[in-house]
Amino acid sequence: MMRLSRLVPIAVIVSALALSSCANTVRGIGKDVRATADAVADSVE
Repeated sequence: MMRLSRLVPIAVIVSALALSSCANTVRGIGKDVRATADAVADSVE
């Protein structure tokens, strides 16, 4: 039981870091896609 009580906070911290890095990656991909679409639209005009 003592080991589990030490493992839970570590697991929560690791999960939070993993999720925050995924959010930043998805946000960056969205910006890249938007910039590409804008560049294509500009070149078509």
